[in-house]
Amino acid sequence: MPIKSASPDHEILELIKERWSPRAFSSRRPDIETLNRLFEAARWAASSDNEQPWRYLVARAEDGDRHETLASCLFPGNAWARKAPVLAMSIAARNFAKTGKLNRVALHDVGAASALLTLQGMSMGVFVHQMAGFDTEKARQVCQIPPDYDPVAMMALGYPGDPESLSEPLRTRELSPRERRPVREFVFSSTFGEPPAL
Repeated sequence: MPIKSASPDHEILELIKERWSPRAFSSRRPDIETLNRLFEAARWAASSDNEQPWRYLVARAEDGDRHETLASCLFPGNAWARKAPVLAMSIAARNFAKTGKLNRVALHDVGAASALLTLQGMSMGVFVHQMAGFDTEKARQVCQIPPDYDPVAMMALGYPGDPESLSEPLRTRELSPRERRPVREFVFSSTFGEPPAL
């Protein structure tokens, strides 16, 4: 397994430094209790008006047809994820349950829940690779997602495997160092684009 630790400019939590999104997964499968702990972490994410708009579909490789149903939604560029021992899909409730009005931050809140799920996984050695590359309309159909819910992201979950199991160019990407733009490029003062006093 490659070491993909970040090189931050400022000190951050080890879990964040070590988090990355593998494409090669080992044959070792997370057990039910481990998966329950990951989704329990998602449960406790903050959300607007405590709406908790996140929903998740999840299937393990041993679930056969259920795993294949989720895998069938992947775009060809994410075919590697079919080998992941667990596939999941995050879904957002589009409207507030109490008022029926559009929840404009639902996607934000689902992302927050998935981030906590990911960090909980990291604390247990389970890695999560989130993907936008899937057919959302097919997902609506084959997963019977109601019209007032939106598919957000697919996720491959498991323990990291051997990068040599990947074909190029994925193998090279798996072994490449992680890169991020510096804080000064995305944190501004009260005026967009103006540097903050940090």
